This record gives sequence, C-alpha cells and structure tokens, in this order.
Amino acid sequence: MSGMGMIWIIFIGFTILSWVVSSSLKNRFKKYSKIPTANGMTGRDVVEKMLRDNHITGVKVGAISGQLSDHYNPVNKTINLSRDVYYGNSIAAAAVAAHETGHALQHAESYVPLKIRSAIVPAVSFASKWMQWVLLAGILLMRSFPQLLLFGILLFGLTTLFSFVTLPVEINASHRALSWLRESGITTLDTQAQAFDALKWAAYTYVVAALSSLATLLYYIMLFNRRS
Repeated sequence: MSGMGMIWIIFIGFTILSWVVSSSLKNRFKKYSKIPTANGMTGRDVVEKMLRDNHITGVKVGAISGQLSDHYNPVNKTINLSRDVYYGNSIAAAAVAAHETGHALQHAESYVPLKIRSAIVPAVSFASKWMQWVLLAGILLMRSFPQLLLFGILLFGLTTLFSFVTLPVEINASHRALSWLRESGITTLDTQAQAFDALKWAAYTYVVAALSSLATLLYYIMLFNRRS
C-alpha cells in the first residue's frame, strides 16, 4: 500500500473515532446529568466555592447558550458555563464547572502551557481563517507556485501545534477539578468515579483532535513532496 493510501486510511479512521468519542461523551454527560450532587450545589456554586477555596479573586462566572460550550476566557477572566451546567446540580455540571475553574487557577498561577497557548492564539486565529483557502490554492497551483502549498502547510502546522499544546492544559485542569471535588466533599466515592469518567471522555476529544490534525498535516506534507 502506498504512503498516501495509508494516510487516507488513518484519516478515515480518525474521523470515525472522533464520532465515537463525541457520541460517548454526550451519552455520559446525559447520564451523569441525572445524578445530583450530594449537597445540591449548582455549577455556579461549584465555581464560586472553588475560587474562594483557592483564594482567587477577580474572576466572573456567567451563563451562555449552547451544549458543552463551557470555557474560560483568560482575556477578561470569565468562566462561561452553558445553562445546563450553570443552573444544574448534577455530577456532570459539577465536573464541568470545576474543570473550567481549573483553567482560572492555571491562569492565576501562570501555568506555562496555558501561557504558551494564549501567546499563540493570535497566530492560530489567523492560520485558521486562511489556511483552507491557501491550501486549496496551493494544490491547484502546485506546478507553477509550489511555495503557496508550503505556506498553507505552515499555517496548518500552527493549528496542529495549538492542538498539542492544548492537551496538557486540559488534562491538568481536569486533575485540579477532580482533586478539589474529592477534597471538598462535593463528590463521594461513587460519584468521584463518575466525574472522572465524564472528564476522561472530554479529554479524549482533545487527544483525537490533536492526532487527527497531525495525520492531516502529514497528508499535506506527503502531497507536497510527491508533487514537487
């Protein structure tokens, strides 16, 4: 089998794997959203308590639309929770809220991978906006202007780098969340395992995304080498 054929098989495999992981994540959050926390704390309560326990001030928490749209914005120091998490008092809501608060802790402590990720965001935003057009034009003009495809590969490489830098940021935030949930008594022995399972599958989405991006990058590199 040719190298290009193998890359295509890997690419299709990652596409299927991404769908499986995404479906599993949604099913687990749906399941754990039906299991209440022992003390009835909502996602907002979890954020506020975790911030207080870690002596973090100046961080706001708000509700936003969407499902699994939760994120921390280091620019304005805001923890944005989807409404199901913000108002929910389930294990899933507590796990997500604690995870996003983990990012606020990283920011307060100048966690190096988070600083690196934040530093390359402008370049990645530019790359994400233009790389598909540059890659398409580069493929069409490969014989007459091969440098264009090479530039597109460099842009795609930036987004791949971002995916891999994101991994330690997300995994560390989950470790902080699970440790605090256990120590604070918000999760019991049984529900701690459920919170871990939910965040584990969330982490898998980032792993699959990073590996899929790497496989796609290798495909473009091989395409450039073959045509040049």
